[in-house]
Amino acid sequence: MVRSHQIQSLGVFSSGGDSQGMNAALRGVVRAALNAGVDIYAIYEGYEGMVQGGDFIRKMGWDDVGGILHRGGTIIGSARSASFRTLEGRLAAAHNLITRDIDGLVCIGGDGSLTGADVFRQEWPELLRTLVASGRISQEMADAHPFMAIAGLVGSIDNDMFGTDMTIGADTALHRIVEAVDSIASTAASHQRSFVVEVMGRHAGYLALMSGLATGADWVFIPESPPEDGWEEQMCHIIQAGRARGRRHNIVIVAEGAIDRRGQEISSNYVQQVLTERLGEDTRVTILGHVQRGGAPSAFDRNMSTLLGVEAVREILASGPQAAPCLIGLRNNQVSCTPLMENVQETRQVAAHIKAGNFEQAMQMRGRGFVESLEILRIMVQATPQPPEGDYRPQRLAVMHMGGPAPGMNTAVRAAVRIGLDQGHTMLAVRNGLNGLLTGQVSELGWMSVHGYVSRGGAELGTSRRLPSEQEYARIAETLEQQRIDGLLLIGGWVGYEFAYELHRRRERYPSFAIPVICLPATINNDLPGTEMTIGSDTALNTIISNVDKVKESAVASHRVYVVEVMGRDCGYLAMMSGLATGAERVYLPEDGITLAELQRDVADLCAGFQGGKRLGLMIRSEKADPYYTTDFLVTLFEKEGGDLFDVRQTILGHTQQGGSPTPYDRIQANRLAARALLRLIELASAADAQTLCIGRVEGRIAFTDLSNLPELVEAGVHRPRAEPWLKLKEIARLMSVYDPK
Repeated sequence: MVRSHQIQSLGVFSSGGDSQGMNAALRGVVRAALNAGVDIYAIYEGYEGMVQGGDFIRKMGWDDVGGILHRGGTIIGSARSASFRTLEGRLAAAHNLITRDIDGLVCIGGDGSLTGADVFRQEWPELLRTLVASGRISQEMADAHPFMAIAGLVGSIDNDMFGTDMTIGADTALHRIVEAVDSIASTAASHQRSFVVEVMGRHAGYLALMSGLATGADWVFIPESPPEDGWEEQMCHIIQAGRARGRRHNIVIVAEGAIDRRGQEISSNYVQQVLTERLGEDTRVTILGHVQRGGAPSAFDRNMSTLLGVEAVREILASGPQAAPCLIGLRNNQVSCTPLMENVQETRQVAAHIKAGNFEQAMQMRGRGFVESLEILRIMVQATPQPPEGDYRPQRLAVMHMGGPAPGMNTAVRAAVRIGLDQGHTMLAVRNGLNGLLTGQVSELGWMSVHGYVSRGGAELGTSRRLPSEQEYARIAETLEQQRIDGLLLIGGWVGYEFAYELHRRRERYPSFAIPVICLPATINNDLPGTEMTIGSDTALNTIISNVDKVKESAVASHRVYVVEVMGRDCGYLAMMSGLATGAERVYLPEDGITLAELQRDVADLCAGFQGGKRLGLMIRSEKADPYYTTDFLVTLFEKEGGDLFDVRQTILGHTQQGGSPTPYDRIQANRLAARALLRLIELASAADAQTLCIGRVEGRIAFTDLSNLPELVEAGVHRPRAEPWLKLKEIARLMSVYDPK
C-alpha cells in the first residue's frame, strides 16, 4: 500500500438510512487500516457523533470488528444530525477530528450523507483557520492536517446511485422481498387471491423491477417507466387472461414512488381497488416496509462491502491535497473509484427527469441492464405469447440440461421458453438430459407449461451427468433428425460444455449435429469458461454462509474450531467466497493444494489465538483441496495439537448446497442470460449458422464465447477454466483474517 503523503489516522462512520452490509464495510475499513499501520477511529451515530465527540469517537482494534459480518444494520449507529448542518456544528466536528489526528474519512451512506462529507472537505481549511483564531487548536496542529481526504461508500437498499452497479444492502433487500413474495404466492394460490406488494424505492424502481422479474410477478409499477394511460384496463385484461388459463394467484409489485404519466401517485391501495372493483378479485395489500432493511446480509453484500472498505482505505492513503473525493463502487464486476460529486449529481438528475416527465431519459440513465430487465419482464407477464410481426421462418428449438442440478435452471428454462414462443418459434423440452436424447423423450412446451418455474430449485426437465459413448452418438443424431431440431440450448455444467464440444467435433460424420448450440452456465461450482459467475453458485454460497453462521454461534459457546467442507470439485470458488463472507481464518483451495508447512503455521496460529482469549476458529476446505490432507485429517491434526485449548468438529455441508429456491441474483441472471441466449440461438438458426457458443458474464457484461476451442479455455486434467478472476481475492481474504501491520 503506497502512500504519497503521511495520513496519521482515519475515521469511519455510517450516516442516513441503514443497510445490510454496512458492518462488513466497517470491518473492511478497520482491518485494512490496521494492517496499513494507521490508527482507525469509529465515529458512532454518524455526523451527530462527529459533532458531539467524546466517547462517540472511539479508537478501534482488530477484535472490535470481529463477529459482525452476519449482523444487519450498523453497529456504530446512524443518525440524522441537525447540528452538523450549522457552522458551529461543523467547527465542533473538525475540532474533534483534528485532536485525534484524523485527516481521512470513510463515509458509508446515501447521496445526502456523501454530499455532506464533500461540503465538510471543502470547508476544512476555513474551519481550521477559525479554530486557530479562536484558540481551540494551535497553528502547528492545523499545519499538520492541511486537508481532509474523503472516500464514500454507498449504503442504500434502493440501488439508486451512479458510480456503482450495486449499492450496499440492495442484494439483501431483494432477498427479503423475494422470500416474502414467494411466501405470499403460496398462500395466494391456495385461495386464488391477488396480492399487491409495496416495496421501497421513492425515486428508483430497482427493487420493484428486479423482484418482479425474480418472482414471476404479473405486473410491476416503477417510477422510471410509468404505465400508459388506461393501464388499469390493460392490467386487468392480463390478469383476467391468466386466470382463464389456470393461474391460481396474481402478484402485483408497486414501488413506493410509482407514478403515472402525469406524475400522479399510483398507490398500492388504488391498485387493490382497481382489481377488486373491475375484476371482483379477492385482493390483499402487503407493505413490506422496513423488513427490507433488516436481517443478516447476503453473501454478495458481505463480500462486496468488504472489498469496497479495503479499497476506500487504499484510496485515502494514496490521496493528496488536490485529490477530489472519490466514490468507491463496483463497476462491471470490478472495484472502481470515480469522482464522488459527479456521481451524486448524476443520481439527482434521474430524479429530476422523473419529476419532469422525461421517462425515456430516466430509463437510459439507469443503464442497459435495467432496460433489458424491464423488456424481459414485459414478455414474462403476458398471459399468452404475442403474434410475431413481419416475415420469419419458424424454428424448432430444444432446451435440455446436462450436469448436476443447480438452483436457477428452472428459471432459465421458463425465460427461454417464453421468449422463444413470443418470437413465434416451437420450443421443445428434452427430458432427462442425455437419456432423453437417446430415447426420444422430446415434447413440445407451451406458455403455461413453465408457469411456476421461476422460484423452483432443482431441474424440472431432468438432467444427466455423463457423456455419451461413441456408439450412442448415432442415436442422438437420429433424435435430432426425427424431431427436426434447428437449434439447441444446453443449460448445465461441465458435462454440458463437453457434450456441446463433442457434437461440434462430429459434425462431418453426423450432419444433424451441424446446428447452433449455445451453452448457458448453470452449476454451483462456478468452474466454467466464458463467465465470471455461473447460475446456481450464488444460491450455494448463501446456503453455505447461512449454515456457517449457525455453526459459528455454536462454536463461540464452547471454545471450538470447526472445519467446514464445501463443494466445488476442482474449483475453490465456493470455499474462497464463503470464507471471505464468514470471516474464516483459513481457506484451503484445490488451486493451491495444502502443504505441511502451511498446516504447521495454521496450528500455531490457532493455539496462539485461543491462548490469547479466542473462542472460535473457522477453517473452510474445498472438497478436493488435497488428496492426502483430507477434512478428517485436518480435524484429527487440530484436535491433537489443540489439546485442552479447544475441541474440533467437522461439518460437511454436502448436497444441501445444490438444493433450495434460487436466490434473486441467480433468478435475475438466469432470466437475462436465457433471454439473450435464446435470441442469439434464433438468429443463428435462421441464418443456418451452426456456431457452438457459451454465454456468460465477462467483466460484468454479457458476452458469448466460442466453444469450438474448449480445450484451450480450460486447465488440462481438472474441471476449471484457465482464467479464474476471483483468485485475486486471496489477498483480501488474508488481509481480513491476519493482523500483520506494515
